Amino acid sequence: MQENTAPVESVDRALRTLDLVASAGPAGAALADLAAALGLHKTTVHRSLAALRHRGFVDQDPVTGRYQLGGAAVALADRFFAEDDLPARLRPALLEVCAFTDELVHLGVLSGTQVVYLDKVEPERAVRVWSAVGRRNWAATTALGRAMLAFRDLPRSTADDYAAAADLSPELLHAELAAARERGWAQETQENEPGIACVAVPLLRGPGRPVAALSVTAPAERMPTARMAEVHARLTELLPALLPPGISLPR
Repeated sequence: MQENTAPVESVDRALRTLDLVASAGPAGAALADLAAALGLHKTTVHRSLAALRHRGFVDQDPVTGRYQLGGAAVALADRFFAEDDLPARLRPALLEVCAFTDELVHLGVLSGTQVVYLDKVEPERAVRVWSAVGRRNWAATTALGRAMLAFRDLPRSTADDYAAAADLSPELLHAELAAARERGWAQETQENEPGIACVAVPLLRGPGRPVAALSVTAPAERMPTARMAEVHARLTELLPALLPPGISLPR
């Protein structure tokens, strides 16, 4: 007979509480709501929250009293999705996308105002697009960077800083980020290299912030806007089954 009870009830209760707080998102959750969802007395849930707060896994808003995910919980996910692990975890997805599109595929992350290329997969073509793992480029002018910036809820002043670093018009960047949020994908055409175009999707940790982005790059004549939309449509079908647990595309 399978054992359904938790080995350590207090630990299980704290983990269930933590899961509910995480599900509440940035708005947080009230003690009464957590107790009702767990079917427990508020005093019992408060003890679990106190233990979680002590270790930094939960924070409490001093004004509203609502509970939010703490820095220690976020740090666990950050370590799990650290840059040195991402290429290995996402390599199968890059290989599959490259095989399907027959184009160069990149994986990149933000580093300050730049994008760092962590991995790439090249198709077997006579004429290829040059790139290199470890290369850096301005986030504001790349599809990879724009895909991540668009889903980070940046204050306008911060977005302006990204534009200034790349010597790009802030208005142009704001327009590109707004368009990327609406479509679910970002683009750039001949902004970094003549004759080269790129479409990219952000890779989100759960429904939250981007931890990386995946792009498909090709000569501009092979990647007009219409094909970018087609590539994105196929990525939304292909990638969910290939992404590691905890990583998703925008809804």
